[in-house]
Amino acid sequence: MERSDTKSREEGDSRLRGLPSVAAGPIAAVAASLAVLLTALSGRYGFHRDELYFMVAGDHPDWGYVDQPPLTPLLARASTALLGDTPAALRVVATILCVASVVTVALIARELGGDRRVQSVAACCAAASGIVLGLGHLLATATFDMLAWLVISLLVLRLLRTGDGRWFVAIGVAVGVGMENKQLLGLLVVTLFLALLLVGPRDVLRTRWLPIGALIALVIAAPNLIWSAANGWPQFAVAAGISEDGADDRVMLLPLLIAQLSPLFLPIWVAGLVRLWRDPSIRWARLIPVATVLLVAVVQFTGGKSYYVLPLLMVSMAAGVAPVVGRVRPRVLVAGIAVAAAVNVVIGLPVLPPAAARFPNALNAEVGEQIGWPEFVRSVADAWHRIPEADRARAVIFAQNYGEAAAIARYGPQHGLPAAYSGHMSYADWGPPPDGADGPVLLVHAAENRRIPARFTDCRLVGPVDIGHDIDNQVSENVIRICGPAPVPWSALWPSLRTT
Repeated sequence: MERSDTKSREEGDSRLRGLPSVAAGPIAAVAASLAVLLTALSGRYGFHRDELYFMVAGDHPDWGYVDQPPLTPLLARASTALLGDTPAALRVVATILCVASVVTVALIARELGGDRRVQSVAACCAAASGIVLGLGHLLATATFDMLAWLVISLLVLRLLRTGDGRWFVAIGVAVGVGMENKQLLGLLVVTLFLALLLVGPRDVLRTRWLPIGALIALVIAAPNLIWSAANGWPQFAVAAGISEDGADDRVMLLPLLIAQLSPLFLPIWVAGLVRLWRDPSIRWARLIPVATVLLVAVVQFTGGKSYYVLPLLMVSMAAGVAPVVGRVRPRVLVAGIAVAAAVNVVIGLPVLPPAAARFPNALNAEVGEQIGWPEFVRSVADAWHRIPEADRARAVIFAQNYGEAAAIARYGPQHGLPAAYSGHMSYADWGPPPDGADGPVLLVHAAENRRIPARFTDCRLVGPVDIGHDIDNQVSENVIRICGPAPVPWSALWPSLRTT
C-alpha cells in the first residue's frame, strides 16, 4: 500500500512540475529557415495532380467530397484567390502548416520537460525530416492532417500533465477542425482514448469538460459528417479501396516509417518510445507508446498508408531528443541532422532539374507527379484539333483520372480546350456531359485500361501523351484515343464511368 502511495505521489509531482522556458529564438530561427527553403523551391517543377484537383474542387464548394472533407479544397481556393493560381502561391499554405508543425514538435519536447537545447534539437529534427519537407512543398490533405495530429497530441499531453479538464475544450476544437480536413483523424482519437483506458492516467476522464469537448468536436465536424451520411459515406469506400490494394503497404510499413522521417532519426524516436514508457517523471505520458503500437497494428491490418503513423512517431522523436542529447556528442548530433536534412531535401524537394529527377522520383513518386502537366495538355490539344472543327461544339473530352481532368481545366483554356469530364472521385459529381454532347469523344486513359474505350464506339489510337521529360509518372502511362459518340446518352452511361 505504501509503495502504491509513493508511486501516486511521484506521478502527481511530475504532473504539477513547471515547464522550462520556451526556446523562442532558436525555434523561430529553425522555422524561418524552413520557410525560406520551402518558399525558394515552391515554384519549381509544377502542380501536383492532387493540387490541381483541389483547385477544381475549391471551385465546387461543398460540405464534402467523395474522397475528403472540404477544408483542403477551401484552403486551395483561398490561397489562389488571394495570391494567384501558381504553384508558389498555392503552396504558401503548405509552408505555413509545416512551419507550424515544426514549432509544435518543439513545444511537445518542452511539454515533456525538454530544456531550451532539447527544444531546439527537436525543432531541427522535425524540420529535417522527410515527411515535413515533402508535405511542406505540396498542399495535400496530409499537410494539414500532420499539424492537426501534432496539435492534438500536444493538447492531450498538456491535459495529462496538468490534470486540468478544461483542456478538453481545446482538444475538441482541434479534433472538430481536423475532421473537416480528414476523417482519418478519428483513428487518432480512438487510439489515444483506448491507450488512456489501458494505461491511464484515467482520472482526467472524471470531469464535466470531457463531454463538453466531445460536443464541441461533434458540432464543428457535423457539416461534413451529415454530408457523408447523406451520400452513403463515400470516404469509407475510398478507404476500402486503399485497403484492398494495401499488400505493398503492409510489407513496406516499417521500412517506410524509418525512411520517411530519416534512418538517422530511428535511434531518437526509439529512445523516445522507451522513455515515454519507462521514465517515471513523465509516467502520465505512457499512453503515447501504447497508442503508437495500436495505430501501427491497425494500419498493418488494414493496409493503410505509413504516413498515418508518422505524427505519433514525431511525438516520440520529440520525447527521445532529451536522452540522445545527453549521450551523443554535439558535433555528431549536428552532423547527423545535417546529413538527414541533405538527403531528405534531395528526395523530397525539387532541387534537381526535371531532367535529373528520375533518381528522387524512384524513391518518392510524388516528385514525378509534379512534372509534365503543361506538356501533357499540349498533347491533348493536338489531339483535340484533329477533330473536325464543325464537330467540336458537340465533342467531349473524358479523362480517366482527376489529375488529368484538372490539368486540362488549368492549362486547357490557353489551347482552346473545353473543360474535361471524368468519372473519378468527386469529378463524377460534377458531370456528366449534357446528353446533347453527342459528337466525338476524346479519351485520355491509362494504356492498360480497356474498360473505358469499350464504353464507346469506333475508337482509334492517337498515341501516347507527351510530357516532355523522360520520367516515370502516372500521366506518362496515358494514351489518347478519339472515339465516336457514346452508344447511349451520357446520363445513362455515367454510372458505369464512376470510379474511386
